[in-house]
Amino acid sequence: MTDHDWVLMIARAQFALTMGMHITLAALTLGLAPFLVWFDARWLWGKQQVARDALHFWLTIFSLTVAIGAVSGVVMEFQFGTHWARFSHQVGGVIGPLMFYEVLVAFFLESALTGVMLFGFNKIRPGVHFVVTCLVAIGALLSAFWILAANSWMQTPVGFTRDEKGIFLAESWQSILMAPSFPWRFSHMVMASLIAVAVMMMGVAAWRLRHFRAEAASQLMLNSALTFLLFAVPVQMVLGDLHGENTRDYQPAKLAAMEGGWHPPAAGEGEPLRLFALPDQQAQRNSLEISLPSLGSLYLRHNLSGHIKSLSEFPADAIPPVLPVFFAFRLMVGWGLIILLTTLAANLQRWRGRLAVSGRLLCWLTWLSPAGFIALLSGWVVTEVGRQPWTVYGMLRTAQSVSPLSLSTTLSIFLAVLLIYGLVFALGLRYLLRRIKGELPSGEPVVIELKTPH
Repeated sequence: MTDHDWVLMIARAQFALTMGMHITLAALTLGLAPFLVWFDARWLWGKQQVARDALHFWLTIFSLTVAIGAVSGVVMEFQFGTHWARFSHQVGGVIGPLMFYEVLVAFFLESALTGVMLFGFNKIRPGVHFVVTCLVAIGALLSAFWILAANSWMQTPVGFTRDEKGIFLAESWQSILMAPSFPWRFSHMVMASLIAVAVMMMGVAAWRLRHFRAEAASQLMLNSALTFLLFAVPVQMVLGDLHGENTRDYQPAKLAAMEGGWHPPAAGEGEPLRLFALPDQQAQRNSLEISLPSLGSLYLRHNLSGHIKSLSEFPADAIPPVLPVFFAFRLMVGWGLIILLTTLAANLQRWRGRLAVSGRLLCWLTWLSPAGFIALLSGWVVTEVGRQPWTVYGMLRTAQSVSPLSLSTTLSIFLAVLLIYGLVFALGLRYLLRRIKGELPSGEPVVIELKTPH
């Protein structure tokens, strides 16, 4: 490998690291904000102390997440200038305004009002506090809108022209903001964030009920999360299917990598459902493949005989890294199915009045807490690694986007970022765990009578 190859690999690894950590925080704020609105509403209109306790519990966690997320987002975006200067030079006229509005919303609406929401709880009227909480949730949604609009344009670029130097020039902002993949990417990401937070809230509440059995706030958290997941997970499956159809039409190489399909099926056969395989990109085949004939066509083409483009139909230098995309997709789907089955089982026990005394199920819900974020990050691996070798799909290669940095400089920056991010996120995780295990911030828990089986 040449120095340029090493610089490219390290720059990609660093962006993946900062992006993965930042997207986790962004998803946490995006998914948690609507639950804060829900608890605040129940406190405002019902004067339910249990809702006030739940709101207080999550409010400090939300505020810490916003603070760290705002800083990590700035560091991530600085890399467009340090590590991806050629990309910024050519694409800045399109991406720059979108990133500017995202930063503007994140800092001046979401971050500023989060301070009011946190420190003004007992200083402003409850109705005003509820309005502020709603504005924070809207700010988180708008922040996601701008960042996903930029990402969707890079995935499915439209509404632009290029000059003689290859510079991208915005021609239609309406087309750019509504890139072909944007509606499905945006809705899928928002729902994934809500589900990830609901699963985490479900696990946290389950842990607290195992240790504080008469804590009404935890009961409310658990019931709220389970009710939401019962409807949200099936909706997410439909959105995922629609997003997959969009990928089939606009990024067929990515879909082929997700499926591990190197060659077209035999005549008369549909696409197989590959449960497991070890893709060998050099030999263009799968080892140890376990598959079900023709069943893949059910979700790929909605019949038993439809085909998709296979990887052998693309030039070798236009095929994404197949192995990580293949396994990340199965990890995402697998955890999604586990969350669905767990949600059904937990709701069934709740309706029977047995969930509070189902020790093993509550323990499993606790262990499942990070599952939604694991699925979400797996989905981002599919999205971003599956786009390779392009930064702007089909238009600008990643190798043409990296800055002309020396190998020593790139490596030094990467190690510094790795150390600082690792330390900050370790401290943040420690605080989160201490916060989860601590008493409710409003004082003594409200005691309620839990249903027990007769």
